[in-house]
Amino acid sequence: MRMDTRWPPHFYLIAGCPQAKRNDASLQDMGAKAFNLREMANLGLPVPPALVIGTAYTASPESCLPLLAAHGMPALEAAAGAIFGDERQPLLVSVRSGAPVSMPGMLETLLNVGLCDKTVSGLLRQTGNPRMVWDAYRRLVATFGSVVAGIPAQHFERLTEEVAQGRDERQLDFSEHRSLVRSYLDFFLSSTGQDFPQDPQVQLHQSVLAVFRSWHQAKAQAYRKMHGLGEEMGTAVMIQRMVFGNAGLRSGAGVGFTRNPVTGAPGLWFDYLRNAQGEDVVGGRRRAPGQEAGMPAECLAQLEAAARLLERHFQDMQDLEFTVEEGCLYLLQTRAGKRSGIAAARIALDLQEEGVIDRALALSRTRELTAGELSHTRLAVKDASGLQVLARATPASAGVVSAEVVLDADTARRRAASGAMVVLVRTDAETDDIEGLQVAVGLLTSRGARTSHAAVVARQLGKVCLVGCESMQVDLSLRVLRFGDQVVAEGACLTLDAEGGQVIAGAAEWVEEPDLPLLSRLQGLRHGVEEDGAGCARVAGLAG
Repeated sequence: MRMDTRWPPHFYLIAGCPQAKRNDASLQDMGAKAFNLREMANLGLPVPPALVIGTAYTASPESCLPLLAAHGMPALEAAAGAIFGDERQPLLVSVRSGAPVSMPGMLETLLNVGLCDKTVSGLLRQTGNPRMVWDAYRRLVATFGSVVAGIPAQHFERLTEEVAQGRDERQLDFSEHRSLVRSYLDFFLSSTGQDFPQDPQVQLHQSVLAVFRSWHQAKAQAYRKMHGLGEEMGTAVMIQRMVFGNAGLRSGAGVGFTRNPVTGAPGLWFDYLRNAQGEDVVGGRRRAPGQEAGMPAECLAQLEAAARLLERHFQDMQDLEFTVEEGCLYLLQTRAGKRSGIAAARIALDLQEEGVIDRALALSRTRELTAGELSHTRLAVKDASGLQVLARATPASAGVVSAEVVLDADTARRRAASGAMVVLVRTDAETDDIEGLQVAVGLLTSRGARTSHAAVVARQLGKVCLVGCESMQVDLSLRVLRFGDQVVAEGACLTLDAEGGQVIAGAAEWVEEPDLPLLSRLQGLRHGVEEDGAGCARVAGLAG
């Protein structure tokens, strides 16, 4: 593809070939997600083609739309080998955010954009998979309704629950998904007074504008304030060819890390859902059973090889998002993974020993760590038989904490302002609760995966986090939690044990133990010598 002098400024094409590079791409303008995606494509990794609209358009997103229609989408269509909005061979796309700095779950994403009544038949002919097609259409109407039209997502969930009758959504057949699409479309009309847009170009343009607008929403502003990030950087928008993790049992979606973000242990650490799309994992409303969930062996081997390559290329542990479509692996994102203090130390030390980074870089990554951050918190008793264990849950971080139960972010802020230590308890692990999570010492959810965006943020903030506590019901009308026959009222004390994956009634005693071997290794790094066991006695200088 030859350089086109008409190619618009701040637009970039990622298509896995040198000819696809457009303009002088900077991380600040492309955003970190697209910048790293381009790196993966240049490394020869399987990346679906994508079009990037730069951060420069955040202040006036409408100005990008004529350029998108005239130049951007034709280039993406050529790279993807399909036509957006075509009735016979339609191109479907995701529309994703991508700020220069990672902001997990704070901005919006839409999937399956381009599906409508006229393109459904073409996708059916292309795939021969009616269940996947109607499931994708259902998801689009719900997400578009929520993100673009402002319809609360729980209204679509209620319609689904009425059909599913307790079944997992993935167990619904194509006729049930098709019926739900019609119910969703009717509800969209009754809620907004307008039909769901059947013109794919209208869907695309409104989706792009909605993702740009999400830069200004409350949770994104709160996250930037919390981390000292500037408002002026803006977000890029990435339009990428869809790959379908909901295409059957040899398909799925996954999110994970090239090393354990809690302990720093080497080896892939990820969640994978068969027959699902990415938002099922990161959105916080679904429990993912972990990496033993039926990922095709050949895709797992490819993922492991990609993880090794990416760690060496970026010189750090990576946070990956990926999709498997009918046995083919596609990488959708890589970024430096959020991690605990203990993980930060071990990963830096291990990468140095493996020759991936040098001593100076390992020192810079561990210089600010204190002895407190390099300690393990555990229950004071080895045997929990004397404690009232209410439920089991999936640990998404480390540590133990006892605190007062609160059931929403506003209550968390109010109680924390009065000096109380609080645990935020929610049904879903969602980033909308960011301001409550900031002041809480722990997070407990009945749904969600350990790699959901909310769990990632909780780990980054050093909070004790348990997700997927399926036996717990949150009753907001009565302001209580139900664990079978046990009822815990808001304001009561709970203990979250992320070491053992336990929810315990009342306040349990816990102890903090320094990780002496890790401290000794750090001592050796900082002094440039190998430490033996005696060096553990000289770690006081690490405390701060």
